[in-house]
Amino acid sequence: MSQHSFQTEVSQLLNLIIHSLYSHKEIFLRELISNSSDALDKLRYLTLTNDAFKSLNFEPKVSMEFVDGDNPTLTIADTGIGMSKKELEDNLGTIARSGTKNFLSKMSGDAQKDAQLIGQFGVGFYSSFMVADHVEVVSLKAGNKEAWKWSSDGKSGFEIVKDVKKNNGTVITLYLNDEGKEFANRWQIENLVKKYSDHIDFPIFLTYPDIEYDDEGKEKSRSSKTDQINDAKAFWTRSPKEVKKKEYKEFYKSLSNDMEDPFEWVHYRAEGSLEYTILFFIPSKASPDIYRADYQSGVKLYVNRVFITDDDKELLPPWMRFVKGVIDSSDLPLNVSREILQQNRIMANIRTNSVKKVLDKLKTVAKNKEKYSEFYEQYGRLVKEGVYQDFEHKDALTDLLRYSSTKDESLVSLKEYVGRMKDDQKSIYYITGQNQISLRSSPLLEMYEKKGIEVLILDDEIDEIVISSVPKYDEKELKSVNRSGAADDFSDDKDESKEEDLKPVLKKIKKILGDRVKDVKVSSRLSDSPSCVVVDENDPTAQMQELMRSMGQAELPDVKPILEVNPNHKIIKKLKDKIKQKSFNDITFLLYEQALIQEGVKLDNPAEFTERLNKVIIETL
Repeated sequence: MSQHSFQTEVSQLLNLIIHSLYSHKEIFLRELISNSSDALDKLRYLTLTNDAFKSLNFEPKVSMEFVDGDNPTLTIADTGIGMSKKELEDNLGTIARSGTKNFLSKMSGDAQKDAQLIGQFGVGFYSSFMVADHVEVVSLKAGNKEAWKWSSDGKSGFEIVKDVKKNNGTVITLYLNDEGKEFANRWQIENLVKKYSDHIDFPIFLTYPDIEYDDEGKEKSRSSKTDQINDAKAFWTRSPKEVKKKEYKEFYKSLSNDMEDPFEWVHYRAEGSLEYTILFFIPSKASPDIYRADYQSGVKLYVNRVFITDDDKELLPPWMRFVKGVIDSSDLPLNVSREILQQNRIMANIRTNSVKKVLDKLKTVAKNKEKYSEFYEQYGRLVKEGVYQDFEHKDALTDLLRYSSTKDESLVSLKEYVGRMKDDQKSIYYITGQNQISLRSSPLLEMYEKKGIEVLILDDEIDEIVISSVPKYDEKELKSVNRSGAADDFSDDKDESKEEDLKPVLKKIKKILGDRVKDVKVSSRLSDSPSCVVVDENDPTAQMQELMRSMGQAELPDVKPILEVNPNHKIIKKLKDKIKQKSFNDITFLLYEQALIQEGVKLDNPAEFTERLNKVIIETL
């Protein structure tokens, strides 16, 4: 006998599941049947590809039986690959591999929200303890001789002992508690199997008591009867025309263990020289691990309905990691390896066409602005990733980008922007920064607002990278108003004369600031503010510099901003008369420092700024 204690986190988890999620307790059956299906998939694959298993008498099926009365039980058995002693201990004794602590940190106390997390973290087996006060798992791994029994009350821990089992597979026996005794019922079981597991590609049998009654309603005879209670046809092999929306939703829930309906789905069958089926779902909510480097792929690959893998991130591009579903090919070999998949021409075609079908779906969804906003809120960052990572589909992904603007706080496409450009407008303008509120009040926008020119607001830290990979859209150049050249489209001869008139002032400002700035110029973009800072065309913006630091680039090039001054502002006009006064130095620094602050740049010495400001205030009183 081998006695084990649960990890602290597992005990906490079990307690939460048992006491918080009773409104969703029926999901336990879906979870256990899904596990059985996976075990059958794995063994079927081995019998087709591994010589050691080809002679195995494999009859894939899931069998269920219940006992009602005072001590009700429910048994779920499969003829799958089974588990060794170590696998029982690893798979049922710990869920650390699923991120237990992360899971627990996200538990909220809200039954519905917490239930949604179960599938996302792969803890479905533990839902058994919602309906049972004791669980036994007897398993014999295919090819092994020794069977083992795992048992637990879900509280103190678990034990593993040797057992006897004739054939490979796993038998799970639930000793039902008061909350679970309703499941020792034929009609309840059948309804749940139809609801969640009708698509399973293996027959599910239910053995139940067949009772005959006499005219007075008394039991006349009792026998045992076994019926297949599922369709046992791979769901995705059905024609899309035959499948109802409700069926898609139920299949998605069983596939993903998500409690919510999917946002959208794509079901497509390719016929001809290349035959395959895809059934993809877009979840309503992004999974917790979606932005982690070790994210779990949501797509399963089948070859002629034989499960191959669900752990290959190369099946779809990384930006599509929000997609869950199935790819089933008739043209790939059963023994296809991960390396072969990455180089296989057929898989490459399937991959390309799969991406196109998802993009087509998103293009259709995008026609409904409100609905697409829901998608973009969850997955907009992944669309942006695709723009700079997926060159093959860059144009289609660019059409899916959305930003707010100076004219529209809701999301705007580049196509919409171009459609309402002014007749004499040559470029698409955008501003980058970390805070949308401060960006909307930036002095860099003053000239554009005065001329009625719309500017896109890019306030996500990765926007700088994304937009730099889109130099043009619809033959219109994209220009950053954070850069010196963006205002050149609007400069005229008057600006040159003003610059000549202010030449002595500009020269002295540049001398005072020294190597803090690259240059000092007269601005054509300012109307209300006295000054602003921009970067040269080839230099990284403040936003880009911050992003580079966050990515671990400690040694960045020493980027000097360009200070622009407004020749029409009262401060600048008066500064001409103070060129020989001591206060000129302080005012110069204040013009420079306030411009930095407005761009979200941290001052090297805030105390000096405050001291200078106080000094100037005193002099004016």
